[in-house]
Amino acid sequence: MDCVIFGLDADGAAPKVLLIERGREPFKGRWALPGGFVEMEETLEAAAARELAEETGVSGVALTQLHTFGAPGRDPRGRVVSVVYYGWTKTSEHAARAATDAAKVEWFAVDRTPPLAFDHDEILKLALQRLRNERR
Repeated sequence: MDCVIFGLDADGAAPKVLLIERGREPFKGRWALPGGFVEMEETLEAAAARELAEETGVSGVALTQLHTFGAPGRDPRGRVVSVVYYGWTKTSEHAARAATDAAKVEWFAVDRTPPLAFDHDEILKLALQRLRNERR
């Protein structure tokens, strides 16, 4: 389960994306999209919202399913399939704070993100493509 959260500043600048710095292996110290594993008793949507809130403190964002990523080798811990959700918010409405396995959380300009862990560069690319198609 991963989340791509886009944010807009009040000044109308280019959109930003919310990233966490991983506090644990694998990829400790690398930037990534917020996410984690689905618990047995929860829906996919509930898991996405929970992971987003747990790792970043951001809640109340309407999430839409983007795509399912399941290429072998996408996670060094084993075979992991991730259903990805995306959403929009105003950066001023959310004081993002790192929690659980996130060491840091930060808004990055979508065209100035650091290299991301796992296959999150590919996920972000698809989310940006969807975003551009929706804004037409």
